[in-house]
Amino acid sequence: MSEDERSIPDSPERFNEERATSLIRGGERPDLEAGVAAIREVLATLPPRPGVYRMQDARGDVLYVGKARALKNRVANYTQVDRLPLRLQRMVSQTRGMTIVTTNSEAEALLLEAQLIKRFRPPYNVLLRDDKSFPFILLRSDHDFPRIMKHRGARKAVGNYYGPFASAGSVNTTINALQKLFLLRSCTDSFFSRRDRPCLLYQIKRCSAPCVDRISAQDYEDLVRQAKDFLGGKSSTVQREIEAQMNAAAEALDFERAAMLRDRLRAATFIQGSQAINAEGLPNADIFACAEKAGQIAIQAFFIRGGQNWGHRAFFPTRTEGMEMGEVLQSFLAQFYEEVPPPRVILLDRALPEADLLAEALKDAAGGKVEIAIPQRGDRKRLVDQATRNATEALDRRMAESGSKAKVWREMAEFLELDDPQRVEVYDNSHIQGAHALGAMIVAGPEGFIKNQYRKWNIKDAQSNDDFGMMREVMTRRFGRAMEEDPDRDKGLWPDLVLIDGGKGQMSAVKAALEELGVEDVPLIAIAKGPHHGRDGREIFHFPDGREKMLPVNSPVLFHLQRLRDEVHRFVIGAHREKRSRAITASPLDEIPGVGPARKRALLLHFGTASRVRAASLDDLMRAPGVSEAVARAVYDFYHPGG
Repeated sequence: MSEDERSIPDSPERFNEERATSLIRGGERPDLEAGVAAIREVLATLPPRPGVYRMQDARGDVLYVGKARALKNRVANYTQVDRLPLRLQRMVSQTRGMTIVTTNSEAEALLLEAQLIKRFRPPYNVLLRDDKSFPFILLRSDHDFPRIMKHRGARKAVGNYYGPFASAGSVNTTINALQKLFLLRSCTDSFFSRRDRPCLLYQIKRCSAPCVDRISAQDYEDLVRQAKDFLGGKSSTVQREIEAQMNAAAEALDFERAAMLRDRLRAATFIQGSQAINAEGLPNADIFACAEKAGQIAIQAFFIRGGQNWGHRAFFPTRTEGMEMGEVLQSFLAQFYEEVPPPRVILLDRALPEADLLAEALKDAAGGKVEIAIPQRGDRKRLVDQATRNATEALDRRMAESGSKAKVWREMAEFLELDDPQRVEVYDNSHIQGAHALGAMIVAGPEGFIKNQYRKWNIKDAQSNDDFGMMREVMTRRFGRAMEEDPDRDKGLWPDLVLIDGGKGQMSAVKAALEELGVEDVPLIAIAKGPHHGRDGREIFHFPDGREKMLPVNSPVLFHLQRLRDEVHRFVIGAHREKRSRAITASPLDEIPGVGPARKRALLLHFGTASRVRAASLDDLMRAPGVSEAVARAVYDFYHPGG
């Protein structure tokens, strides 16, 4: 791919979308004309080649990302403003620059467009709102006894990946059943190497204990082969093989083995019986269907792999105003498959504007030709119809939830005396007798928790048993960084409310910390347990001016605020446990530079404890098996710097 970037000099003016809309509707078009002029300046140098263009405002923020078969022709359309819908006229009125990237093909441009949309999240593009990575089942192949495990993120480990699954819960359920069915290990390699007797999973018949030679390498390899066949769509073949082995064991009067094989057969039946959708005979396929109501859109996805349903999920793309459903679905699919490997078959409930182009773009990632089809009859049509029903039901549920959620959010704003809050940050601290102290923040908006914005801080300066000092440190670090990175407060990262878990003391500490930074316009509320320490569900809300408020015990607003507080409790306690666990398992030898895990293990096995390693002479260290003279010298010099 060749890259050719051109940009228009920024203007100091910042354009507002509402102002642009009112000017356009009122017949005033100065911003619109300025936008067209900026586009024409770039247009003069554009080649008639495929590529991706980015519309940018006066500050350089990306407004829109688009792709084109011929950049010059596509971008020229934006200069004919009277033919554009109002939404795109608003975009042009805010445009003050463009960035151009040329590509080798339109399919390549489509993939790049999806990457840039996910990266910049422009306000005029359809956005895949729930873009967290999907879980997979990984059967690793970099060990003599492969491990089965759940996997998220980049697929760097060597092995076979099966997925995507709709949720972590569906993966966990499947892995539990697969452990019963194939008795494959799920432990880490380090845990495996340290075992001298079987663990609990062997006792409950969910592992064959290859760590202590309870199964031969050949027999374990047979189990791995069966697991690959089962996950690859040959479940019936695997079931017949296990059934034949069970019958043979019974005829040989080996009833213990026959019972074990019977339990494995039941696990296979459970996996197939737990599928909510009968997709037998269908190859690896994804099914998508849409529903639209009152300007909101739901896209329901079913994931079929090897004739098995691996879960389903509803998505609710945003920024779809004025767009056809086919356009929305195509943009959604391009972003969705930017991270998820596509199957060879994609079934839809409606036509796409550029289905052939999308299929061509996905071909390499799918490992062959991709079929994008709208089935008209048979089992495939039945599955699409089922996805359509699910999409409609998911949208109805979301609209009902959104209605009640929006009402509670408005009532919360009224009770806390806020003006249309969009970002609420909740803070708490955690420590045990001053040890492993940390602070944490969770973020919530009108649509729910924004988990990719959660943060935690290791307490550095404050005394670990000083809750007020810890809160001051967290606020100083959080808002000190915000003032450096977003002094104009236009990136959406400043809160409309800071909710503190605590009472008057915490409120005073936070207020003082923010005043010291010069931040005096962020609303603060402290939530403290009531007169009976929260046993009756009554909380007291402390305001910065000293006022206190309470809510009725059956108030939905009270339940919502308690839920926010409980979420920050959950997050900070989980982070604290993780930090404490790392500290418990840490060794003093970890601090020695240049000494790896194998050498540390050899030293501990030889001397017994880290204190004996520290007290050992250089000659004693050199006598430890597997410890070279250089390693012994490094350890000795670390503990005896003057020697």
